[in-house]
Amino acid sequence: MAVKERVGTVVSDKMEKTVVVAVESRFPHPIYQKTVSRTTRYKAHDEDNTCRVGDRVRITETRPMSRQKRWAIAEVLSHSPKAAAEEASKAEAQEEKQ
Repeated sequence: MAVKERVGTVVSDKMEKTVVVAVESRFPHPIYQKTVSRTTRYKAHDEDNTCRVGDRVRITETRPMSRQKRWAIAEVLSHSPKAAAEEASKAEAQEEKQ
């Protein structure tokens, strides 16, 4: 059986070792043929708390880790510009202290 994978955007990182990932699926409406987008939110396991809001991530299906958490972060595809700026400012602050 193939492992399910999804690509989405992190919309919440307020929990410990858990992020909420919004995955958008686009498909044509069965009657009107207009493109319809539907968003599904998955809770995914983030062991190192590395993901921030706005990051683009790939999640994979895994064993149940809690009542609602059945996905895990496979890789971070791209960091959000805001998160990258925060990391840079933290690095500069560390260099100034030394």
